[in-house]
Amino acid sequence: MHVMHYHFGKDGGAERFFVHLVRALARRGLEQTVVIRKNRSWRSEIEGSANIIESNFRNLSPERILLPLKVKRIARATKPDALFAWATRASRLMPNYKDCIRISRLGDFPTNLGYFKNCDVLVCNTPAIGEHVRKIGWTRGVEVISNFTNTDRSVSADRTALGTPPSAPVVMSMGRFVERKGFAQLIAAVSLLPGVHLWLAGDGEERANLEKLATDLGMFDRTRFLGWQSDPRPYLAAADIFVMPSSHEPLGNVILEAWAQQKPVVSSRAEGPSWFMRDGENGLLVDIGDVKGLSNAIARLIADPDLAARIAENGSRTLTDWFSEEAVANAYIDLFKQKPSALA
Repeated sequence: MHVMHYHFGKDGGAERFFVHLVRALARRGLEQTVVIRKNRSWRSEIEGSANIIESNFRNLSPERILLPLKVKRIARATKPDALFAWATRASRLMPNYKDCIRISRLGDFPTNLGYFKNCDVLVCNTPAIGEHVRKIGWTRGVEVISNFTNTDRSVSADRTALGTPPSAPVVMSMGRFVERKGFAQLIAAVSLLPGVHLWLAGDGEERANLEKLATDLGMFDRTRFLGWQSDPRPYLAAADIFVMPSSHEPLGNVILEAWAQQKPVVSSRAEGPSWFMRDGENGLLVDIGDVKGLSNAIARLIADPDLAARIAENGSRTLTDWFSEEAVANAYIDLFKQKPSALA
């Protein structure tokens, strides 16, 4: 079986899942070709699992014209079983090639279905996204297939190397440093908890603002900006609590990564977590933008180790039951085998 992927994401949870799925499919014997942006930090992680083509596919460049011709030519020559576009930008590259199933995977709520004119089926990683595309007029195939993550337990990072006392409670979060990820609210929440340290893994346009906020709130000496981490597991393993404070999060792949390291999670009531988390059972849920609520939830877990352990255990169980590699990879393979007519 041969699958051709188109992916123009940068760095984040969606990209980590792309890497996980490509490697999982390779372990199951699938031949893969991937078209990705140039100079991706995670490129080396898929080498050996796929044939890699690099292109930025920018509007004002020759590649914007030449790449669609190239991928259509490759499809005709290799006759893949599936063409697989990741999100809206990559879906523009989908050729009008009808000899195999053409899939677009959505990790967010699209506003314009025009991106998917050459697609047979939309794979949505939550039921809410599937309901949304139907509501705005999509009449072709819809499948709900969620994410999985690497569940191998990791050796913990050295806290002292990060200037963090071994006995200090450590809260961690990660993602792109953009406003909707809610890191400003998290910094403010931890500033209300004396002695608690905060680790933030990621990077982005808001980094300077977040560093200034940490300084202004007297938090800079208790905050560590870890940068983008292709493998955040050692930091998750060394932390005590994971917090996902986003105002908008269709799934929340970072929560799955925290559960894989058996950490208790505090999350905003964003779309994805509201689907698979139960307050007080496998996590603590807080209203979006509620700084005091975040602070109180973190304090509650620090003060009650038994609650923290129970929530972490239930989160790990949810990960196994809902988001296993075996179930997700097999669902994709079954989809690749289908013909477009079967999804109408």
